[in-house]
Amino acid sequence: MAVVGAGAWGTALAAHLAGAGIETLLWAREPEVVEAITDRQENTRFLPGVPLAPSVRATGDLREAAAASLILWVTPAQHMRAILREARPALKEGAVLVSCAKGIEAASGAFMSEIAAEIAPAARFAVLSGPSFAADVARGLPTAVTLAAADPALGEALLAVIGRGALRPYLSSDTRGAELGGAVKNVLAIACGIAAGRGLGDSARAALITRGFAEMTRFGLALGARAETLAGLSGLGDLVLTCSSRQSRNFALGETLGTGTPREAALKDGAKLAEGAATAPALVRRARAVGVEMPIAEAVAAILAGTAEIDAAIAALLSRPLKMEA
Repeated sequence: MAVVGAGAWGTALAAHLAGAGIETLLWAREPEVVEAITDRQENTRFLPGVPLAPSVRATGDLREAAAASLILWVTPAQHMRAILREARPALKEGAVLVSCAKGIEAASGAFMSEIAAEIAPAARFAVLSGPSFAADVARGLPTAVTLAAADPALGEALLAVIGRGALRPYLSSDTRGAELGGAVKNVLAIACGIAAGRGLGDSARAALITRGFAEMTRFGLALGARAETLAGLSGLGDLVLTCSSRQSRNFALGETLGTGTPREAALKDGAKLAEGAATAPALVRRARAVGVEMPIAEAVAAILAGTAEIDAAIAALLSRPLKMEA
């Protein structure tokens, strides 16, 4: 079994699998990460302080990892296309790719499932998503997530492998809903971070979460996702977690912006790790293409692009017409 991507989340998943006794190959692009795991059994750069079992082996050879029959794909959403294309020659026929990325490709507006279908159409695809911080999973703290696979037999097989210890996957066949929730919540978490940085209070955050969930639901239903998936762990569950904690990189980016840090400085320091920064404009474009109104997401995209000031964006949201809650 292999994990492609040795950031905090990929390393945490490798630690979870190894703790369950599964030999796991962890691919990292950074030579210093491979060296640290090999020499000290610890990812000192991305997940320091978490010892990795000897059954986790690091490699810098992407093709070695891509030759596994089951691969957890944990690269950032904006890099999935390039890395999957690089790995494609080594992929086995019928290999299983479990996407753990949470984003929409900025350039194309594509979801991870669409990228996988384009580049590796012979692979079988699944999604692992939900309210989960890397440090919690790595330390074996109770965590529940959604495991989505269109093929029920594949879902059951993956459940037996991943669902061990304190990590509890709940099975779904709605891959679009699972990946969509994880992407949209990152954008909404930036909005909640901005509200926190501006000192708008917990009531404002509750309103953003609730109305943001309404936006997520409208968008998801327009793209064929199921309402129960969006109301589950990979949608509402992940939204609540990410919008309520500074452990979230997206929330932290928004809070930095909200406290008055210049946009260029905030984006330079935080946008590389905050998937929502790249996803926001792609989300807005795709929502408009299907006729879905997402005012909170649009405000975040405008703030990130520098076409709207924070206070003006807040005022615009507050001045929207009052209407029935639906």
